[in-house]
Amino acid sequence: LLTTDADGQVAPDWLANNLRHLQGGIDAVAGCAVIDPVDALRIPSALHEADARECAYGDLLDEIASLLDPDPWDPWPRHTEHSGASICVTLDAYRRAGGMPAVPLGEDRLFFDTLRRVDARIRHARDVRVTVSGRILGRAPGGMADTIRRRLIAPDPMLDDRLETAVACARRARLRARLRLAHGAGRPGGALARLLCRDLGFSPDELGRLCRLPSFGEAWAEAEARSPALARAPVAVVQLDEETAAARALRDALRNWESDAAGRTASAALRQTGLGVG
Repeated sequence: LLTTDADGQVAPDWLANNLRHLQGGIDAVAGCAVIDPVDALRIPSALHEADARECAYGDLLDEIASLLDPDPWDPWPRHTEHSGASICVTLDAYRRAGGMPAVPLGEDRLFFDTLRRVDARIRHARDVRVTVSGRILGRAPGGMADTIRRRLIAPDPMLDDRLETAVACARRARLRARLRLAHGAGRPGGALARLLCRDLGFSPDELGRLCRLPSFGEAWAEAEARSPALARAPVAVVQLDEETAAARALRDALRNWESDAAGRTASAALRQTGLGVG
């Protein structure tokens, strides 16, 4: 099953690239949506620059997450979009996720959240592209057109709510990787279980119940909903330069972990998360 938007113009290789990813074992492909270049000229350069800075920061956080909790089905480089302008999903995965959510707004993000809960293999493919209009009058309140129109009036004071500080991102990725290990074991014990109970604020019985859930995605979704350690704190736009510098330093150190100096830098940064380097 493949979707795009009414104003979407798919790239000539859109279908072929989507199918190639499915043939490689992927369950769902999230493609990239780019604004029509003619429409983009009508948007003030300040908005393009602000969006580019926020997207660059989001990419840094996502690379940090991929280094600390790698996904073999969605390796770096990748992107972070979940847009209805470009979704490809197998019928089996679509059915396991319960179909497209019947909600008035944000059904694309919610659909991918549901796919994650059933451990679908998702690929955020940079080679799957769709061009969409840069209109400011759209169908859905809160959608792309609404966002552009709002930012034409006044810039947003906060970053997108999926973004967090570099330290919080690293902490989340480390905890996700550790819970993934524990869930794979089914009956966690020893040092790993003690660390997870301490860091997530769960009792051994609560952790054990999570690790017996049928999918890791379900366990992680419940952990994020219930653990105070995984609550997301908003990041102000005025913090962006500082957080970008911190994220870039951590990303670079993680890339070069084998170097003694880089290892010390990464270890110091990870100690800020309270998770150490184990």
